[in-house]
Amino acid sequence: MTRFKLVATGGTFDMIHRGHLELLKGAFSVSSKVIIGLTSDEFAKKKGKNPENDYSVRYKTLEDAIRKNFPNSQYIIAKLDNDFGPAVLEKGVEALVVSDETASKGDVLNKLRAEKNSPPVEVVVIPLVLAKDGTRISTTRIKKSEIDSNGNILN
Repeated sequence: MTRFKLVATGGTFDMIHRGHLELLKGAFSVSSKVIIGLTSDEFAKKKGKNPENDYSVRYKTLEDAIRKNFPNSQYIIAKLDNDFGPAVLEKGVEALVVSDETASKGDVLNKLRAEKNSPPVEVVVIPLVLAKDGTRISTTRIKKSEIDSNGNILN
């Protein structure tokens, strides 16, 4: 039995790596349904990110990863044009699933929800996944060929 009926999480999901899979695993393990915010191309650029793949490719890659790793899971992928997307407006969202790195977003989200007379969400923090060198796994490091998607060091 899961703790929540509906949770939200999000990211750019440019190149799916072990860290992304752990975040999704955390979300699916605490809820029967997950809203996954997928950063739009415009919002990614605004945040200083330069995705290698455009939104439609990232959407398909994310969907394929979910189907492969979390079959029979209920989810919705929603385009994110701001930090929170449906997590602010959807009153049924009970928790926000985040990494250590983005844990503070829960406080901001709860302030926005209070302004809209929505109940606060619980913040579920999933620990960052570290590469073999003890530094976090990230798409940036993968693009630089420092590590692979599992965190193995590349020479």
